[in-house]
Amino acid sequence: MDGFISLITEIILEAGVDERYIFYNKNLELPGFFRPTKEWDLLVVRDEQLILALEAKSQVGPSFGNNFNNRTEEAMGSALDLWTAFREGKFNKTVSPWLGYVFLLEDCKESRTPVRVKEPHFEVFEEFKKASYAKRYELFCRKLIRERHYNASAFLLSNRARGIEGFFTEPADDLTFELFVRSLMAHVSAFGR
Repeated sequence: MDGFISLITEIILEAGVDERYIFYNKNLELPGFFRPTKEWDLLVVRDEQLILALEAKSQVGPSFGNNFNNRTEEAMGSALDLWTAFREGKFNKTVSPWLGYVFLLEDCKESRTPVRVKEPHFEVFEEFKKASYAKRYELFCRKLIRERHYNASAFLLSNRARGIEGFFTEPADDLTFELFVRSLMAHVSAFGR
């Protein structure tokens, strides 16, 4: 995901944020409420104000099942931890930080094949029935935004053969990289030079 972090860093610079406020290789720890610290993938911190925190994650097969649960729990926990620390006054007085989540999934037969669910006691939500891991991640990224855990999310698919060339697809028109960047730029441009 280093390529995405580099690209997003360039976008933040183009929005007018000075490079001394952008952190992507070091000093990525933020205090949490439920744990001492959490390391993010990209931060913008200016004048003792957290402006932006970003997570960029990926997953390749073959073990989509266990990794799906781990990735979703990690993203939800990170957001809850940050927003609770923010509420408690740990970062900013009133400026609300922008949280972003970028997810890249391997585009392969296993990630696109519908997966059965177990329902021994209660039915799962209808949208999860016969949903592939690709569909589950799409739903997850969308729900992160709808539940206001993150301000924006991008969900991308790429296969092993063409991914190295930068080829990717966007299965959901509301989770595109362009929309993600527009939201990010709208927020960070207010904190430019």
